[in-house]
Amino acid sequence: MAGNASDYLESKIINHLMRSATWSKSTARWISLHTESPYDDATGTEVSGGSYARQQLDASDTNWSEEGSSPYTLGECKNLVAVTFPSPTADWGHITNFGVWDASTSGNLLWYGPLDTPVDVLNGGAAPLFDVGTIVLTVG
Repeated sequence: MAGNASDYLESKIINHLMRSATWSKSTARWISLHTESPYDDATGTEVSGGSYARQQLDASDTNWSEEGSSPYTLGECKNLVAVTFPSPTADWGHITNFGVWDASTSGNLLWYGPLDTPVDVLNGGAAPLFDVGTIVLTVG
C-alpha cells in the first residue's frame, strides 16, 4: 500500500528547499487507520474508540528503509518494523486507509494512502497489523 505526501508535507518541502522558510524535522511518527481517506488536506474519518490509538513508528534508520537502488524505487521508503494496533474492544468499522502523522493525536498529516485490502475490524477480533515492508511512503 503506497502513501502519498499530504498538502502539509508538500508545502513544507517546497518552502524549505526552494524558499527562505526552514523546517525542523520532528522524529515522532504515528500510524493511523481510517474508514474514509484523510485526503491531501487531512479530512476524512479516522477510527476512534474501542481501544484504538495511533501506533508510534518514529523516523529512524532502523524503522524506515532508504529506497533508491533503481529508477523505480527512487523517492520511496518502507517500514522495517511491523506495526501492530491494539485488539479492538468495539467495532472500528471498515478500514480503507492509513495515515502517517507527526503526533499521537491531532497533529499534521504527512502521508496517507489506501490499504491494499480493506478490512472490517470488529470487537474482539484480531489486532490490525502492517507487516514489514507494507507501508510504502513516496515523494513525488
